[in-house]
Amino acid sequence: MDLYVLFEHAAGYALFRVKEFEDIGALLPQVEASVTDLSKFNSVVKLVGFAPFKTALVALESINSISEGVLPEDLNLFLETYLPKSTKKGKITLGVIEPKLAAAITEALGTKCLHTGVVPEIVRGIRAHFHQLVKGFTLETSGKAQLGLGHSYSRAKVKFNVNRVDNMIIQSIALLDQMDKDVNTFAMRIREWYSYHFPELVKIVPDNYMYARVAQYIKNRKELSEENLPGLEELVQDESKAQAILGAARSSMGMDISPVDLINIEMFAKRVVALADYRKSLSHYLNSKMESVAPNLATLIGDQVGARLISHAGSLTNLAKYPASTLQILGAEKALFRALRTRSNTPKYGLLFHSSFIGRAGPKDKGRISRYIANKCSIAARLDCFADIPTNVFGEKLKQQVEDRLTFLKGGDKPPTNISVMEDALAEAAVQADKKRKKKKKKKSKVNGVNGDAQPAEEEEEPAKKKKKSLVAENNGDEVETNGESSPRKKKKKKKSKAADDDE
Repeated sequence: MDLYVLFEHAAGYALFRVKEFEDIGALLPQVEASVTDLSKFNSVVKLVGFAPFKTALVALESINSISEGVLPEDLNLFLETYLPKSTKKGKITLGVIEPKLAAAITEALGTKCLHTGVVPEIVRGIRAHFHQLVKGFTLETSGKAQLGLGHSYSRAKVKFNVNRVDNMIIQSIALLDQMDKDVNTFAMRIREWYSYHFPELVKIVPDNYMYARVAQYIKNRKELSEENLPGLEELVQDESKAQAILGAARSSMGMDISPVDLINIEMFAKRVVALADYRKSLSHYLNSKMESVAPNLATLIGDQVGARLISHAGSLTNLAKYPASTLQILGAEKALFRALRTRSNTPKYGLLFHSSFIGRAGPKDKGRISRYIANKCSIAARLDCFADIPTNVFGEKLKQQVEDRLTFLKGGDKPPTNISVMEDALAEAAVQADKKRKKKKKKKSKVNGVNGDAQPAEEEEEPAKKKKKSLVAENNGDEVETNGESSPRKKKKKKKSKAADDDE
């Protein structure tokens, strides 16, 4: 049996013939040792043919096809040219490193392919000594070809990434969680730092963001007077609190502080306030992204919890593929495996714990409602992932179903069935889709320079044309009816007959 090995390089395709395949297969450790030595490896393989790529675009198309397990046309032609066909005397085996490509070659050419055993070691040796096995090829040109193809392949993967919109949500929620930690840490630092000068302010203003703004406004407590009271009221949004701050500043036990220290405290407080403001704007950005990417999931369970589910799954597509039982315990993997190892109770919920529905449920009903929410979240994720026109109608209906389930568990009425709810949601979604299509048509007509009344005018013209046609048809019909007994043609015939009688 003869073994040939196909090697796909960034510069082109190469086909090598392996000498004495059966003996080499039996001596696999010796092959592994001879891979690093070029002189020994030359006695194992021999170059049969090499077909370089014509352009970088052809190389990119070929590598994309190979990665998807599709046989490119140029590779098919190359194998038909250089690879001999199997005969009764000698059978041909082709060594390929990609199992999917091996299946495609076997289906297209009928050649037996091998991707295990000695093939990976031989391919490893070819990859190491490729620039010396092909004539006119150097290590520098090989590196340039690999670098160029690597950049173009990565760029194409990023460009055609299906989950690139989900990536914005994943990064946003990760940054939001990090900023929550950082703002809390910095706020605690500003509290501790400014409390040396004004310790009573902590009890009066417990909120971190408001404390940083008040500290930035007050600066030196000894300079605080009645004139600053309106500004304090505007910051604190409470007249009694502003009066309490003014009274505490007059009788404070804090130490005196130098102007340089106050400047540094003010600068740090300004940074904390700016970070908190940016955190709010980032939350609005995440809200808009979730409304455009996963409106049903965001309406059902909230922007942040939905974004955390997408982030933990890796993408909205992965989340849509998860069953409800997996989605229920996303984020509680450690507790789940610990429970399986110790044979104790498995966790009821993971990231879904942050949902307001679970907090409102009773202690006995938390497991039931978490299972029910996971079921509805799975439906919402699939609708968001595979729906043609994004809408939050299904999310509102699913949220109402969860509300009805909560009241039912507390002893309320039985909720409506899922089929009836989904039928109502489908009807509403169809109405919304029609409205969106009409809006798009109006926008297109405005862009093309057509007024909004153009379409109704055309609609009015069409009935007018139809009326004219009907009137013409009616007139023709009347003529036929009135002249049914004596048509114009019959009259002419009678006249001709009378003239003939006279002649006679």
